[in-house]
Amino acid sequence: MIAFVLDASVAVKWSIPSANETLTAQSVQLLQRYVNGEINFIVPDVFWAEVGNVLWKGVRQRRWPQVLADAAAEEIKNRNFLSISSLTLLPEALRIAFLHDRSVYDCLYVALAVQFNVEMVTADERLANALAARLPVKWLGAF
Repeated sequence: MIAFVLDASVAVKWSIPSANETLTAQSVQLLQRYVNGEINFIVPDVFWAEVGNVLWKGVRQRRWPQVLADAAAEEIKNRNFLSISSLTLLPEALRIAFLHDRSVYDCLYVALAVQFNVEMVTADERLANALAARLPVKWLGAF
């Protein structure tokens, strides 16, 4: 089975789809492949906090109601993705961050992809453009 490191930017798109949100269809197609057992997802433990922060921010900005954010958080939590400790990823993530001038948060995902020899999928086009030529990072729009 193919595995991907899943960026929080992708997971939130399928949890709270919006007509104004780009790449929603691609994120839902990726989720469907997961549900069908075609692929699997691995996440660093910071994924859960990042998803929660995006959901909180969306409520704060009145993009969606809190009840929808709560339901989305529960849905994502129930997916039970394999979650790897950021502590074990930190040395590689820090090395990548210094080398490519990217945040350690983003580089935790990249370090996980390197460790498991899989691709990281992200909706962050700037991140993908900055790293895809040298590291296993794939932009959601390329799916």
